[in-house]
Amino acid sequence: MVPRAAEGYPSPMLDVLVASDEAWVREEVRAVLSGRPDITVHEVTTGVSVLPAVHEYEPELVIVDLQIGNMGGMAACMNLRLEESADRIDQVPVLMLLDRRPDVFLARRAGADGWVIKPLDPIRLRKAVNALLDGGTYHDQSYLPAATA
Repeated sequence: MVPRAAEGYPSPMLDVLVASDEAWVREEVRAVLSGRPDITVHEVTTGVSVLPAVHEYEPELVIVDLQIGNMGGMAACMNLRLEESADRIDQVPVLMLLDRRPDVFLARRAGADGWVIKPLDPIRLRKAVNALLDGGTYHDQSYLPAATA
């Protein structure tokens, strides 16, 4: 069977949900994703809005900022994982935007599929998004402590 994209049909649109209460974070993510015409970006500004938005848009990727007011990115990610384990939603990859290197512990604990440490840059963010959309993981190696002898 020939894939539909190979038959001349356009590739399917991918939905990405971005959750952050900071406008600059949402703008940076949107700017990186604007290079891919096959992606539609949806935004929410609170952690409690993530689950309803996942039900509404059924995104292929959720990007959460660790520091969101009233329900942080860790809690939002854990909420998605709990809903998945109860078969109330399909599994959705989560990319967490971390403020500092020690926050990697929180991303792992929440079950995030990937993380990027701020400050954000387009290259790392694009690599992370592509890796997660391709079914993989992305663990940002930035700001690792220097190895000692």
